[in-house]
Amino acid sequence: MDLTGPPPAPPASGRGGLDRAALVTHARDSIARGSKSFALASKLFDPVTRERAWLLYAWCRKCDDIADGQDHGGAMRSVPDAQARLSEMRVLTDRALRGETTGDPAFDGFGLVMRECRIPARYAHDLIEGFALDARDWRPRSQDDMLRYCYHVAGAVGCMMAVLMGVDPDDQATLDRACDLGLAFQLANIARDICEDEAADRCYLPVEWLVEMDMPPGEHMKPWVRPRLTRLALRLADMAAAYEQSARHGTGALPPRAAWAVLAAAGIYGDIAREVARRGDHAWDHRVVTPRRDKLAWVARAGLQVIGRSRRWPAEAPRSPALWTRPRD
Repeated sequence: MDLTGPPPAPPASGRGGLDRAALVTHARDSIARGSKSFALASKLFDPVTRERAWLLYAWCRKCDDIADGQDHGGAMRSVPDAQARLSEMRVLTDRALRGETTGDPAFDGFGLVMRECRIPARYAHDLIEGFALDARDWRPRSQDDMLRYCYHVAGAVGCMMAVLMGVDPDDQATLDRACDLGLAFQLANIARDICEDEAADRCYLPVEWLVEMDMPPGEHMKPWVRPRLTRLALRLADMAAAYEQSARHGTGALPPRAAWAVLAAAGIYGDIAREVARRGDHAWDHRVVTPRRDKLAWVARAGLQVIGRSRRWPAEAPRSPALWTRPRD
C-alpha cells in the first residue's frame, strides 16, 4: 500500500455528495472538537495518513454521538430510542461501505477511507456491535465480558487504524498489538468515567468484581465504598498499562511517522489511567485529563522512542482468549 503518494480518486458517490477535500475538512474539524489528544497525535502522521485518520475518526465520533445523544462528546444522556439510533447507524454504515452517498459527511468520509485503504468491513461491524451492547443496557459479568466490550468499542478501531497505516490485513500479530492499544485506551476510559457512567445508568465494572469487593450493584459510587472502588480503578489502570506496553511492540511494523503518532497517543492516553491511579480515592472529584505540556512532552519522548523501536513481540501478551479479534466466517 502506497502511503506516500496522493490518495486514489474516490469513485463517484452520487448526486449531492461532497468531494474529498470537503470531507477531509469536515473530518479535521470533527477531531479538533472531539478529541484534542488525538488531534495532536494525528499531526505527527504524514499528510495522506493524517487525512485518512481524520476520516475514520469522524465516523467513530458520529456513531458515538448517535448512540449517546451527544454532539462531539460531552455528558451522556439516556436516549429513549436506542434501537432506532442503532438501526440508523447500521443503515448509514452499510450504505457507505457500498460506496453510496449517505448525505452525512462523517459516513461518506468513512466509506471513502474504507475503500482507499481496503480496510476489512468486519471491523466496522464489530464496532457497531459495541454500540448494540449499550443499546441493550448490557452489563459485563466477568472480566472477559468487559474486555470483549473493550474490543468492540476500541480494539476494533485499533485494527482499522493499523490497516489504514499500511499494515497487511493478514498480519495478525501486528493487528493484535493494535487491538491491545485500543483495549488500553478503553480501560483507561472506564477507570476515569466511572462517575459519569453511573450518572447515565451505566456500569462497565464486571459484576464479579463488584461481588468480590462486596459492593452492591448500583452502590459503587457511594462514599462508604470509595476505598474499594479505588482498588478496582487501580486494577483497571494496571491492566491498561499492560496492554499499552504490549501494543508498543507492534510499532516496529509501522512507518516511522506512523509509529511516532501511535507512541505519542499511547503515552498521552496512558497518562489518564496513571493519573486515576495516582489520585486514589479522589480520582472522580474532577475529570482526569492530560495537560497540554505533558502531551507535548510525550510527543518529544515518542520521537526518541521511534529511533529505538524494534519488532519484538511480547513473550506473553496480556490477552483474554475470549476476545473476538480473529476473522470469522
